[in-house]
Amino acid sequence: MGDSNKYILDESRIPKAWYNINADLPVPPQPVLHPATKQPVTPDFLSVLFPMSLIMQEISTERWVEIPEPVREVYRLWRPTPMYRARRWEKALDTPAHIYYKYEGVSPVGSHKPNTAVAQAYFNKAGGTKGLTTETGAGQWGSALAMACSFFGLGLEVYMVRVSYEQKPYRRIIMQNFGAEVHPSPTDRTTFGRKVLAEDRHCPGSLGIAISEAVEVAATSNGAKKYSLGSVLGHVLMHQTVIGLESLEQMELAGEYPDVVIGCAGGGSNFAGFSFPFLWKNLTAGKKTRIIAVEPAACPSMTKGKYAFDYGDAAATAPIVKMLTLGHTFVPPGIHAGGLRYHGMSPTVSALVDHGDIEARAVRQLATFEAAVHFMKSEGIIPAPESAHAIRAAMDEALECKTNGHRRTIAFNLSGHGHFDMMAFDAYHQGRLEDYDYPEERVKEAMQHLPEVALPGC
Repeated sequence: MGDSNKYILDESRIPKAWYNINADLPVPPQPVLHPATKQPVTPDFLSVLFPMSLIMQEISTERWVEIPEPVREVYRLWRPTPMYRARRWEKALDTPAHIYYKYEGVSPVGSHKPNTAVAQAYFNKAGGTKGLTTETGAGQWGSALAMACSFFGLGLEVYMVRVSYEQKPYRRIIMQNFGAEVHPSPTDRTTFGRKVLAEDRHCPGSLGIAISEAVEVAATSNGAKKYSLGSVLGHVLMHQTVIGLESLEQMELAGEYPDVVIGCAGGGSNFAGFSFPFLWKNLTAGKKTRIIAVEPAACPSMTKGKYAFDYGDAAATAPIVKMLTLGHTFVPPGIHAGGLRYHGMSPTVSALVDHGDIEARAVRQLATFEAAVHFMKSEGIIPAPESAHAIRAAMDEALECKTNGHRRTIAFNLSGHGHFDMMAFDAYHQGRLEDYDYPEERVKEAMQHLPEVALPGC
C-alpha cells in the first residue's frame, strides 16, 4: 500500500477500449420509443439526430468497444488523470477511513466531459457531419464539446440554460473562444423557445427546454447538423468509462480496493464513467463494493422520481425512454449545481438503481458547499458544485467510519474543478444560499403529464 498521495499511470495505460455495461446488465434494457407513435424507434429515426456509428454503440452488447486512435491521441492531452489518497482530509476528518479521489479537473476545460465530447466529435466528423447542436447547464459540457468541435473542424451551436448563462459567463466565453455560438435558453430562435417565452418571459430555463431547442435546430437543418448529448444516453456513459478503467489500475497501485464508490449524478455520465468498471467487478467477479449515486435534494430524480417512460425533453419531441424522472415539465430551482438539474436520470443508471445494484442519495445545497470548503482546505482543490455532492457523500461515509470505528476504503470521482464557480462560493460565504427540498406534490403533479405507453412487458 505504501504512503504515496498520488497514483499516476503513463500514457501507455490510456484504455484502448471503452467498457460497455450492456454486456453485463442484470436486467433487460427497455426500448427507446418514438415521441409521436410511442413505438420502438428505428435507426433511421435516430439518424436524424446522431451518426450511425453512435447509434450502433447505443445498441451494442459487446463488452469492449475499441477507442479509435485519433480519439486516444486527443486523450493524451490530459489522460490518464491522477488518483489521489486524501491523507490530509482523512486527518482533518479524524477518520479511520482511507479516502481516494479520481481527479478529472485536469482536462483542458476542467471536467470529465471531454471524454465523450472528443469521441462524439470524431464519430460525427467521420460520418460526414458538418456541425453540431447541443445544450449545456453549468457550461462544462458546452465547453468540452466546443473544444472537441474545434479540434475536428465542426461548427457548434450551444443552447445554455439561461440561469447558468447569467451565473457562469466565463464558461460561455470559453465556448466562444473555441468558435461556438452560445444562446441563453429559452430563446426566440426556435418554435419551442418562443412558446416558452410567450408563457413566461423571465423563464430561468432548464436542461429539458435547452435540449428541446437544440434537438429542434438539428432536426430541422435538413441534415446539415446533428445533435450531441453530454449525458444520459448509453454511448455517452460508455465513453466515460475511461475514468473507472484507469481507476481500477490505480487502486491496484495503491494496494487497496474500494468498499464504497461514489459519484455525483445529474444525467449519469461522470457517475457511470467512474462506477461502471467497479460495478462490472461486482457483476462478474464477485466483488461487493457499494455504489452510491448522489444528487441534489432540489432535483431528486432518483430519490423522489418515478421509474417510468418519459420524454427526454420539455417539448416532448425527443425520444421517450424509461428512467427515474421528475417529469419532463420539471423546471428546477436556480441552485448552483447547474449540471445536475436534468429532470431524469440515465436509463441505464435508473434500471440499476431500480434493481438495487446502485444506492441513490440526495444531499442539500448548504451541506454540499460545507463539504466542498472543508475538502478544499485540506486538499487544495476547488471542486465544482456538482462534484461537491460526491464529496459530501464521501465525507458522510468517512464520518460514519469514525463513529463506528470501521476502516473502509472510500473512492469518489472529483469530476471537475470549480474555478468558474466563485459566485456560488461567494453566495455560500455571504449566507445567500438556501436549502431547497423539491416538494412531493410537484412530482405528483408532473406525473400527470407522462406519456401513455402500452407495450408488452413495459
